[in-house]
Amino acid sequence: MESKEINNHTNIQNGIIHKIIGLFLTGDLAPFLILVSLVAGAVAILVTPREEEPQIVVPLADVHILAPGLPVEDIERQITTRLEKLLAQIDGVEHVYSVSMPGQAIVTVRFFVGEKREESLVKIYNKIYSNIDRVHPDVTSWVVKPIEIDDVPIVNVSLWSDRPNDLDDYDLRRIAEELEIEIQALQDTNRTEIIGGRPREVRVELDTNALAARQTAALDVAWALGVSNVRDPSGNFDRLDYNFTVEAGDFFKSADELRHAVVNVVDGIPVFLDDIAKVIDGPAERANYTWIGFGPASDNHALSSAQSFYPAVHISVAKKKGSNAVWVAKRIEKRLKELENTHFPEGVHAVITRNYGETANNKVNELLV
Repeated sequence: MESKEINNHTNIQNGIIHKIIGLFLTGDLAPFLILVSLVAGAVAILVTPREEEPQIVVPLADVHILAPGLPVEDIERQITTRLEKLLAQIDGVEHVYSVSMPGQAIVTVRFFVGEKREESLVKIYNKIYSNIDRVHPDVTSWVVKPIEIDDVPIVNVSLWSDRPNDLDDYDLRRIAEELEIEIQALQDTNRTEIIGGRPREVRVELDTNALAARQTAALDVAWALGVSNVRDPSGNFDRLDYNFTVEAGDFFKSADELRHAVVNVVDGIPVFLDDIAKVIDGPAERANYTWIGFGPASDNHALSSAQSFYPAVHISVAKKKGSNAVWVAKRIEKRLKELENTHFPEGVHAVITRNYGETANNKVNELLV
């Protein structure tokens, strides 16, 4: 009985196979297969992410070291060279680079292609921590910063104003900070960074003559502001089924409140910060300059006759790993057009000065054609 059942099952399978073979031999399936292949190819073209940079795994990390006060010669000989030797001992490391500067250094570790990223970072941490007893005593801090190909910005948005006397780089920076929040909320956007412009800060500029007249030193001012701008938890208590946290002290809420802070007492007379310093609530001191100009190929070439360059602030945007650079760039362009009516004062303009999504799309289209 069992042999008959096996034979019947085999005959059924053979019958099915013969029918399938006969269908391919005698049936007209060629147009159907061609149609399926074309649809599959079209879906692959649409779904496959288009990117400027290839998605290859090359673990890379920067080790930032701070040693304030040391000259560049000591940084190189006593810190950088020693760290290079240690990191070069790690399995899988291909190259080790370094840059030494007064008071700091950057050592870059590059692994071979194909090395696992997480394991490579763990190797770096293990190597440094296992030799923590050999760290130079002047090193105050160090940090390991991984670097990936997706950290490279795919879109750069430049903000500029054709009325630089009314809207300077400080105003553009504040607008860029609001735009950065909106752009980062878009799908598949990753790291964003603002380049250029002066951020807002409250700056205290001491008057040496006023300090001497009130018998107050700069260290007295620093200590007084440090202990006054503190809020610490002091305990808690329960009442009516609620738990209340008690805090002592408070932070300065405004520049005007900071001006009225007491920084010293001389002969029973309080010395206010406003008496010995100028408190400025506005742009920080300049650390860099960023400008934008327009050439003959630009749509804004007519502005070049009035002024060569305009103050500018840039927002760089990277994408998430595996996402389509073309789609991310188009989302950013669309969002910028929507924000022009709500976030851009009169005279402020935005132009995309880098668009890897567009170049990646052009290269893919060239291959398809």
